[in-house]
Parts: sequence; C-alpha cells; structure tokens
Amino acid sequence: MEPSAHVDTFARDNLPPIDQWPEMRLDDPELAYPARFNCAAVLLDGAIDAGHGERVAIWSEVDGRPQATTYRELREMVDRWAHVLVDDLALQPGNRVLLRGPNTLQMAAAFLASLKAGLVVVPTMPLLRAKELKQIIDKARIGAALCDARLAEELARCREPGGEYFAADLTQVMLFHSDEPESLDTRAATMPTHFEACDTAADDVCLIAFTSGTTGAPKGCMHFHRDVLAMCDLFPRHVLRPSADDVFCGTPPLAFTFGLGGLLCFPLRAGASTVLIEKLTPETLLSAIERFRATIVFTAPTFYRQMAPHVARFDLSSLAKTVSAGEALPDATRALWRQATGIEMIDGLGGTEMIHIFISSAPEDIRQHAIGNAVPGYEIAVVDDAMQPLPRGTVGKLAVRGPTGCRYLADERQKKFVRDGWNLPGDAVYLDEDGYVFYQARADDMIVSAGYNISGPEVESVLLEHEAVAECGVIGVPDDERGQIVKAFVVIRPGYTPNDALVAELQAFVKAHVAPYKYPRVIRFLEALPRTETGKLKRFALRTM
Repeated sequence: MEPSAHVDTFARDNLPPIDQWPEMRLDDPELAYPARFNCAAVLLDGAIDAGHGERVAIWSEVDGRPQATTYRELREMVDRWAHVLVDDLALQPGNRVLLRGPNTLQMAAAFLASLKAGLVVVPTMPLLRAKELKQIIDKARIGAALCDARLAEELARCREPGGEYFAADLTQVMLFHSDEPESLDTRAATMPTHFEACDTAADDVCLIAFTSGTTGAPKGCMHFHRDVLAMCDLFPRHVLRPSADDVFCGTPPLAFTFGLGGLLCFPLRAGASTVLIEKLTPETLLSAIERFRATIVFTAPTFYRQMAPHVARFDLSSLAKTVSAGEALPDATRALWRQATGIEMIDGLGGTEMIHIFISSAPEDIRQHAIGNAVPGYEIAVVDDAMQPLPRGTVGKLAVRGPTGCRYLADERQKKFVRDGWNLPGDAVYLDEDGYVFYQARADDMIVSAGYNISGPEVESVLLEHEAVAECGVIGVPDDERGQIVKAFVVIRPGYTPNDALVAELQAFVKAHVAPYKYPRVIRFLEALPRTETGKLKRFALRTM
C-alpha cells in the first residue's frame, strides 16, 4: 500500500488482514489512477478544471423556490467548510467524522469538505436513533460529528454522561443548516475561500459505510479514495452514460451508497447537475422531475410502482433514464413503468460492501426477467457452498470480484463475505448462456418447500400483476409437513375487499402463471408493508408477524 496521509491511522490499522481481502481487479486501463489523489478534489476541482465552473452543480429548494449552486460556488463553500474542520475543530487526516443529515446542499458540502480535509466520512441515515448511533460511534471510534441542526436531538443523547447511549469517543459536535453563531455555516462565512486538499493516497480509507447484519450488529464497509472514483467510472460510463447536460434526481439518502453515487458523485464526475430535496413522495418526485427538467432518476422499485398511476399528470418529457436498485425489480413494475412513460428501466444489483452497482445492462441490452450482466471491470460467477462453479442455468451463490470489494472494519464476518478472493453478497442467482444474471432471492431467503426451491421475489412479481395488488412481500414460514410454506403479505388497492374470496382468487392467479407449487398457501392482508429508510422491504419484520 502507498504511504498513508493519515495522522490518525485507526482506519488502516483496522482493515482486515490482506489475505482476507477479495482479489482486487485494477488492471483495467480505465482505472489507471495515480498513487496519490483526493477523490473530493478530483470530483469537484476536476469539474471546474474541465470548464464546468459556471454550470449548476446542485439544485435545491429554499422556501419552495429553486436555488442553484454552481460548481465554483460549491467549491468555495466546501473549501470554507474544510477550513472550519481543520482550523477550528483541529481535526487531523484519518480522524473519523460522523455525518447526519437529509439530502441537502449542506449535507453534500459536509461530505465533500470532510473528504477534502483527509477525514474518514461515516454517513448515517437521518432516521437512526441514539442506540444505533452509539453502535456506529463506538465501532468506528468517532470523535467528531457534523449534524443538521434539525436532527440534533438523538445525537445529543449520545453525549449525556451516564446516559444509556453515552458514546465516550464523541467529543465534538458541530451543527449545520443553521444561522446560529457557532454553526458550521456561520463559522465558515469568515474562512478563506481556498483549501488545499489533503494529499491522500489512492488507498487511504475515505468512507466507512455502515450496513446492518442479520444479528443487528452494524458492519462498517471501508472504502478508499480509489473506490469512489471506480464507482463513478464503471457503471455510469458503461451503462448510464451521463453527460454534462444531464440533471440527476431521486430519493436514496446520501448516507446510502446508492444515493451517494447516484445523487452526488456520478453527477460531479460528469460535470452534470443534481437535485437534492429532503423529503419526496411519489407525487412530489414526479413534480421535481417536471420542475427541474430532470433527465436521470434513481429510486427503488416501490417508488416507480407508486409513481406510474400519476405520470399522466406531469410533464416528464425531459426524463430519459430511470435506475432501479436497492431491492429486486419485479417484472410487473418494469412493465407498468414502461407502459406509463415509454422508458425501459435500468435495473442494478450492488451493495454497500461493493460500494455501488456491479451488475446491470443498458436499456437496449435488457433481457426479460434478468437484472443484467457484469458491469465492465467486474467478473461474476455462480458457485456452490464449496466455492465450485455451477453450470449455467443452475441456481447458486453469486460471487463477484472487481476493482472494489468488501473490507469490513475489524469484523470476523469478513471471512464469510470474502472467500477464495471472491465477494459473496448473499444473493441466490443463476446465469444464462450469455452471462445474464437472473435474481432469485437473498441466499438466506430462498424458500424450500417439500423439496422445491422457491424464489420469493418471483412470487411477488406474479402477485403484482393482479389488479387488486398494490404491494406485496413473500417469505417462507415453518411448516411441519413441508418444511416451509409460502406466505404472502399483501396490500390491496382501493375498491377491493380483503376476504377469503380474494385470497382464493390470488392463489389461483399465481397457480395460473407459475408452477403451482409456488403459490402462497397463506395470504395476510396489511395496510402497509414494513420498509427501511431506503425503501427496502423488511423481510425480517414480516417473519416476526
């Protein structure tokens, strides 16, 4: 590894042993990065050097009115904020800084300023509570936090000595999105407008993205400055193909790597614009597309399904590309969106451990029922429990390797995610003869009933084709006779009655469309499905019902 710029060496010291890393594929000419660079400087200063200084970098809303921030204005803001971090807070390269905020200009600036100062960013979801924040602070030994003033309450509980969620490492908290005298915004106003980026190594850790494991104990995924650029230079370049004229928009939080890439890093790398709005519903997202003339949208399948009935009320003539990720994209949702907009969805499979999407296909290369194939730069395989390759068409465990990969922060689960140099994301898939990936389920979510392997997402996709079904989730539940049976949780559309007759109708519908053994033997109607802040279905919550 290149000599680190970090004075605080905690991150590098707590990387997994090198023999537990996945094999890193860095021989692609597109990934021939220098040994030393700062990814924030490359993304922001690089865009200005390329002539985009006066173009809009970030659109936001202030009092309901659009506000434009150019690349040059954004760099000045970021550099002022970086000075506060270094000059006022005395933070040193390698210190971890927790970020807490919704999708705003200020959250983006806090992220870029921290990176430019050589800090290790630990972004957190806005809805996390003190208990969850304490776990992250303790795990990553975080000494400083930058927090949106409106979200300060839960973080304050982590600073109460003797309190249940006291986190001793957290000694400094600075609020932003505030005009108070001690806020980051106010302090930054008097700072110099130029900040010299920290001379970080390409393989210095810059991001620890936390993801929850099945035990509930958070896992910190450590990514390098090099990984951030690789994220920007593979899926976007080969599948999304953005230009400086594009306007990005969407719902995933910047604290989620899906949102960090799609709503901040990808646009900056292309010299394009991004729209950052705090709270979006399906209808207000459609309104934002119309208002800001967005051309590229990132969101989860559920949002596309909920937006489709309202499309006709909005002018979406600017919209050219829509990206779905975060959970399986049902064929019914893809068809519904295409029928409503004429746009073929770009589906993607990624993960926090891999930083972003590594399986996808451009719209012209879509194959029915498939997610796509390996994004150039990545290699995929389907293996059995002994890591032996399986024949095409056989369901097994997805294995992937490329320029990014899993490096957990001081976590024994590294040995489970990485085996024989391959990353094992935990997905059950099969490949066709052309290398297209057909998603079946999370490996732990495959339903085995009377000896049959059943894909929950496949059953969900069929149910969603029925006119009465608005949303659904399918799991396997224990059964003395069959081992497991298929159980469906269904949210119905207005005008339908949740009764035994509808249960029988839905069961018959599934039997008529897929092998009869896959039909849900139990159906339960709900008012709403439990979902995470990023839109993913909480299958574990369904299992507890």
